[in-house]
Amino acid sequence: MRRNPFLGLLMLFLVCALIVECAPVLASSREVKIEKIEVQFLQKSPVVLLAVGDKAIPIFVDPTVAGSIQGALTGEKFPRPLPHDLMQSILKTYEVHVDRVFITMRDGVFYGTLTLSQNGRQQLFDSRSSDAIALAVHFHSPIFVEGDLMDSEGKFMKPEMETKKDVDL
Repeated sequence: MRRNPFLGLLMLFLVCALIVECAPVLASSREVKIEKIEVQFLQKSPVVLLAVGDKAIPIFVDPTVAGSIQGALTGEKFPRPLPHDLMQSILKTYEVHVDRVFITMRDGVFYGTLTLSQNGRQQLFDSRSSDAIALAVHFHSPIFVEGDLMDSEGKFMKPEMETKKDVDL
């Protein structure tokens, strides 16, 4: 059976594209681990707060994702599985684990990178930040942001602001 040289070139191109796409994630000089997560349901749109110390990064999400994150934080079960519950079930069935999530910002848009592992093999996946956060909360996995992002986008929280439930991340 002859190997197609084009296929090898295509695979090399895809690997290089993945490395270039993930380079900002891999080259981060200072990562900060998120300590607390809170979901607030505002009139305009739900917001997820990623907190470290007295600062939090607000990320506006759609109501379904907010409900999924809130349910995972509080242990609330819905009558039917939400998309992240389904994804968690599928990943667990195939023994895939969410090792970590990394949140970045480019051109004013938050991005998530999921690091998944199965049988000792890790793979990075591009994701919406909200979906990455939801899966991290479902798997009790750590969430990281660039230190510069927390410095630039983090807002000081009022002392009375408490998370609905702290999650070991």
